[in-house]
Amino acid sequence: MAAEQDKFTADSQKAESLANRGEASPFAERRYFLELAYNGGAYCGWQVQLEKPTVQLVIMRAISQLLNRQTKVQGCGRTDAGVHASQFFLHFDGPLQLPDEFAYRLNKMMPKDINIIRLLEDIPHDAHARFDATKRAYDYFIHFNKDPFHYPLSCFFPWLPLDFERMHEAASLLLEYNDFPMFCKTGGANKTTLCDMFESQIFLDEKNGTMRYRVAANRFLRGMVRRIVGSLINVGKYKISVEEYKEVLETKGSFKYNLSAPPEGLFLSEVHYPYIIR
Repeated sequence: MAAEQDKFTADSQKAESLANRGEASPFAERRYFLELAYNGGAYCGWQVQLEKPTVQLVIMRAISQLLNRQTKVQGCGRTDAGVHASQFFLHFDGPLQLPDEFAYRLNKMMPKDINIIRLLEDIPHDAHARFDATKRAYDYFIHFNKDPFHYPLSCFFPWLPLDFERMHEAASLLLEYNDFPMFCKTGGANKTTLCDMFESQIFLDEKNGTMRYRVAANRFLRGMVRRIVGSLINVGKYKISVEEYKEVLETKGSFKYNLSAPPEGLFLSEVHYPYIIR
């Protein structure tokens, strides 16, 4: 098992290197996209890691089995351990004619926490799941009343009260800026901290005691969304004022209190491409 995983890890890294140079697999005849969704609770993230369960490894093994040849897959992003995706895309190179009912058969091979939604065949030959995405959106879910049915897909936050008006104000400030080093994970390999922000909004359901934060941009830094959520929580708890929040954004400085929200509340929820109709 370990040897097999080592081989898949090496192949995945090689495939990523080829993709980054704009090269296709030497056996490629056609490029395909898959849309999928997954509950990330049981996985150490999307990307293949040595001796750890990942979503990419599960899918890569299944496709390779169906095509009877080793096949690498490239995801639209790299969700962290415990993070979910209600919409996720990947691409892979395969033969001109896939086996009959390919998506259906692949989905039957998936565990219960991964769902193959559709196969996309009518795409450009050099389409890239990661680099061609023009918009990504994340939703972060919080529940304020202890509920075992919310917990696996939402973060339990019992420390009320929160000043939601202040949090709304801080969230809207993000739309005025495009450089976010204060939300960059330490040690992240980001070449730039520039992101074009499209949405940043809090939705509060007081009746049911839940909150959803939605943020969308052309790209995100590693760990960025969970750090944004943590910073908004700190604003709501009066640990950071709205004025201080704006000053950090303006000066590209750092917050005096840092909090990264837990992974279970986070979903990658939308990915847009110019050639895929939603």
